[in-house]
Amino acid sequence: MTTKMNIRNPLIVQRADPWIYRHTDGYYYFTASVPEYDRIEIRRARTLMGLAEAEPAIVWRKHETGPMSANIWAPELHFINDAWYVYYAAAKSTETVEGCFDHRIFVLENKSSNPLEGCWTEKGQLRTGWESFSLDATTFAHQGIRYLVWAQRDPDIKGNSNLYMAEMDTPWSITGPPVMLTMPEYGWEQEGFLVNEGPAVIRHGEHIFITYSASATDHRYCMGLLWASCSSNLLEASSWSKSPVPVFQTCEANGQYGPGHNSFTQSEDGLHDMIVYHARNYKRIEGDPLYDPNRHTRVQRFTWTADGMPDFGEPAADN
Repeated sequence: MTTKMNIRNPLIVQRADPWIYRHTDGYYYFTASVPEYDRIEIRRARTLMGLAEAEPAIVWRKHETGPMSANIWAPELHFINDAWYVYYAAAKSTETVEGCFDHRIFVLENKSSNPLEGCWTEKGQLRTGWESFSLDATTFAHQGIRYLVWAQRDPDIKGNSNLYMAEMDTPWSITGPPVMLTMPEYGWEQEGFLVNEGPAVIRHGEHIFITYSASATDHRYCMGLLWASCSSNLLEASSWSKSPVPVFQTCEANGQYGPGHNSFTQSEDGLHDMIVYHARNYKRIEGDPLYDPNRHTRVQRFTWTADGMPDFGEPAADN
């Protein structure tokens, strides 16, 4: 079960797909989708609560035309080989729904010690297995190998997106064929849309865990879980187990709807693991949920069971 901590929720309003990274310089860095879907912001603070009041720096804006000109979604900030990288999804600017939701993954690089300063360089599109709808890239290193995990539509598989993993040879490219880790197969992954997206990675004990989000982005949005042994071949699909039930979902009693697209960080004292996610505090949405701006960033502690599995509990009520 979760335990109350000195965190006010929502932490940051109208910021979906939140990413919080605690760097070795002692700062927490935050980025997320902005409601206008037109730019990438980064803010930092010494404490988690400090992020709420920190001044965001706009580090990149969408292009006027072309493949990076619309619907800038779900940026993530990573520090790799003494440089900062932002992974994000962008689409073409057209008047058709098909064009606006034809996303690809792109990468920015900054070699400054402070990612709120310096120059961000476009490294271009991160090419994956297919030239198709792709988004929500995240990366992690394990046993000297860096991996990319992302969501993509395989044109030969029914549905909107599955989760894939591949080895990386540079921070902006993969090498070798992608491996599919999961596709929407359970009913709770197929509500409204057939979606597996928004992967986040955390290691605990002898296992690597990947959380992900499923279904439409309204109250049906929820989180699933994959896990593999640290000693296994992570690029073998058979190494991964999958929870048959969601591990984090709407809690009407607490007034929290559609929790998902999470990331992980730690408390200031380093003693507690924290889940970072977005959720709305109402169920009824007018129009397309993607254009309802009130998916707010939330943070809460979670614990681990005796057998080493994460226990996320329930999304906490506003406080």
